[in-house]
Amino acid sequence: MPTERPEVPTVAGEREMLRAHLEFHRATLARKCDGLSDEELRRQAVPPSALSLLGLVRHMAEVERAWFRRTVGGETDLPLVWSADGDFQVAYDARTSSRAEAFTAWQDEIGHARRIERAADSLDVTVFAPRWNAEVSLRAVMLHMIHEYARHNGHADLLREGIDGVTGV
Repeated sequence: MPTERPEVPTVAGEREMLRAHLEFHRATLARKCDGLSDEELRRQAVPPSALSLLGLVRHMAEVERAWFRRTVGGETDLPLVWSADGDFQVAYDARTSSRAEAFTAWQDEIGHARRIERAADSLDVTVFAPRWNAEVSLRAVMLHMIHEYARHNGHADLLREGIDGVTGV
């Protein structure tokens, strides 16, 4: 049974709208992986790229952690999941990873992200983002996350089609 995707409202408050779009994109990445074996999830796009569906899941776990826990949540000393050096690209290399490992880490980070977002008083809460060397609002972080997922879900479309021909999930 495919992962359920939430309905995205066409009329809603800003926070509800951002939250819904982010949840939609999270669910879309999960759907792209539904029904595939670990081996299929590890299948790389094209040489020399290490990009795979499992690599995308691992990468998004790192991105969720970096933006919500490290930046918005202030856990600045929290290491990334797969890279001691803070290199987000390391997560793409999923040749020895499993669905269980990657999805557990990703879902854990999404859980933290949801708690941090819901605990914030408003979208106007600002924090310093070292990556951008600037103050950013929770609004900017949520928009960035939607953009990050949308971009990578495009990659996931192509990866899934290359594995089994399935499109449009």
